[in-house]
Amino acid sequence: MGAFLVRLLIGAFSLWIAAALIPGMVIRGAITLVVAALLLGLVNALVRPVLIVLTLPLTIATLGLFLLVINAAMLALVAWLLPGFTLSGFFSALFGSIVVSLIGCFTGRYIGPPARV
Repeated sequence: MGAFLVRLLIGAFSLWIAAALIPGMVIRGAITLVVAALLLGLVNALVRPVLIVLTLPLTIATLGLFLLVINAAMLALVAWLLPGFTLSGFFSALFGSIVVSLIGCFTGRYIGPPARV
């Protein structure tokens, strides 16, 4: 349970940094930030793998760059589902997802691999 909370806080922190850096990405309130991190984790665990399999030929043709579009779509889906979290357009979602991914990757090195259930 402790590792889950640490990863949730890291997700919330990365969303907070992305909202501070990316124009057009707005998260209103700390509760919205934590719920957005939780929802982004769920969307990345459930929806993203399906989209990756469905778009595999396009991902291969673009040498993996289409994964950036999928990540942006996952962030946009969370913004669409959650009131208080807004994205002004595709590029806000794209750059926001890049920032969230980089911070998550960087901090993930310090806390170790995710626990398997």
